[in-house]
Amino acid sequence: MQKFIAILSAAALIALASSFTLAEPVGAGEPAPDFELVDQNGLLHSIEDYRGQWVALYFYPKDGTPGCTTEACEFRDNIFAFRNADCQILGVSLDDAESHKKFADEHGLPFPLLADTKGFAADAYGVKSRMLGVTLAKRQTFLIDPDGNIAKHYDKVNPESHSAEVLADLEKLRTN
Repeated sequence: MQKFIAILSAAALIALASSFTLAEPVGAGEPAPDFELVDQNGLLHSIEDYRGQWVALYFYPKDGTPGCTTEACEFRDNIFAFRNADCQILGVSLDDAESHKKFADEHGLPFPLLADTKGFAADAYGVKSRMLGVTLAKRQTFLIDPDGNIAKHYDKVNPESHSAEVLADLEKLRTN
């Protein structure tokens, strides 16, 4: 029994040690790191492209997984409210453009999903992590103001209510 517990404890330590963030996230008030990433339709996007408007830049782990699908569909369902607030939604994961195309088509996502296959954007925003040997983007969002600065960073995201939370904060920030 003690041998089993020792093996189990060792496995838990290995799992814990193999889950870590590679950099600290950027915070409110800091300039939003720029990037150039291709979307599901092969179009190139940069944060600079959206200067003068709000951006909800949300990072997510993997196309087609339950939480990621829920979050994406919540943003989709609120697309007109985001457009009325002059806010562009950009989803980012480490999946490739082909995976994003399939995911966007399957769920009718009307906003760009950016392919950060080398993890440069996830690293710049401090959301790239390794879990059990797999590199993923953490589920985090950055609300970027029209001047290109981080207005709000969401490090804890509930996929079911996050889109509404971002919209509520966006309305508050726009009126201040």
